[in-house]
Formats: sequence, structure tokens, C-alpha cells
Amino acid sequence: MLLYDFKQAPNPRRVRIFLAEKGISVPLEQVDIFARSNRQAPFLAKNPLGGIPVLELDDGTCIAESVAICRYFEVLHPEPALFGRDAREQALVEMWNRRIELVLLNAIGMVWGHGSPLTAKVVQQIPENVEPNRKRAAIFLELLDRELATRPFIAGLRISIADISALCAIDFATMVQIVPEPALRNLAGWHAAMSSRPSAQA
Repeated sequence: MLLYDFKQAPNPRRVRIFLAEKGISVPLEQVDIFARSNRQAPFLAKNPLGGIPVLELDDGTCIAESVAICRYFEVLHPEPALFGRDAREQALVEMWNRRIELVLLNAIGMVWGHGSPLTAKVVQQIPENVEPNRKRAAIFLELLDRELATRPFIAGLRISIADISALCAIDFATMVQIVPEPALRNLAGWHAAMSSRPSAQA
């Protein structure tokens, strides 16, 4: 088993934090996306979309997409349950994780792709996409702050994949100067608690 990783990207970090929360160790191989190694034929044979991370199993099966990889390990190692313990929890975790992906991560990705000088050589940038997505991200962070006034974690009383996704998104957002407003104190408290977990260093 081998996990293809890139330490600077948020999606591989999601998997690393998830594994750390589970206490699972998996060998890593770094794939330099800035050098376009993930767009070369050997890697495209493992993931034709070229995305990172990819988990290669001992039988040669390759699983791409960070949440799919996490679900694989959740079945093999069900404790602690990071996708929820029962139907209600699982639905709430799925709901919040999808919201984080579809709104927050998407908005940050648009700002990164269309506004960062690091992506200018590999993306046909549309600068007009930047500011609307900064606003989308800011509005969603305000929503998270309101939600976190009622519970310690995004989807409920226990840490879940939704918290891991949000942590990685918010930390990565600093690369494009998207930083939560200081007035979002519930979000700040949650972020400090998440960042203090040993898994956050994974």
C-alpha cells in the first residue's frame, strides 16, 4: 500500500490528518504537482484526472479523491468513527462535508487558481473570478461561526471528516490571503482546538 502525496496541498493533508486521527501509518510518496509530475503518463495511469492524493493498494487498485480514500480506511478501521456512528450522524457529517467542499474549498480553489502567481503558468486565469469567490468564502466562514456557537464540532459533538476538511481549507486559504475575521470568535476557538490536536501536524 502506498499513498501518493504532496505536502503543500490541502486534499492530501485531509487524508494525512484522517489517518493520524485513526492512528494509521501508510507509506508516502511525494508527487511534485508544481513540476507537473502528476500530469505525466506514469501517474496518469494511476489517476487519469491527475489529482493528488491517490492510494495504491497491494493488488494495484488505485483509489483517488481524498474522501474516497478516507472512506476506505473508515471501513477497515471503524474507530474512532469519523463519518458518524449512526444514520443521523452520518447524514449530518455528509451534509457538512459536502457544504465545505462545494462552497468553501471550491471558492478558495477559484481564488487560488485564478489569482495566484503560482498557478498562472498552468491555468488560464480569469481574474474576474477572484473577488466574488473571496466573498463566497467569507460568507461561508460567517455561517460556520454561527453554527459553532451551538456545538464544539462542525457536524456535532465529535470530530469528523467535516472538521478535517474545514481545517485544511482554512489553513490553505491563507496562501491567497483569505483569513477569517477576528470577530468570528466561535470559528477561532474551533480552529485553535483543531490546530492543537496532534493530527494537525500530519
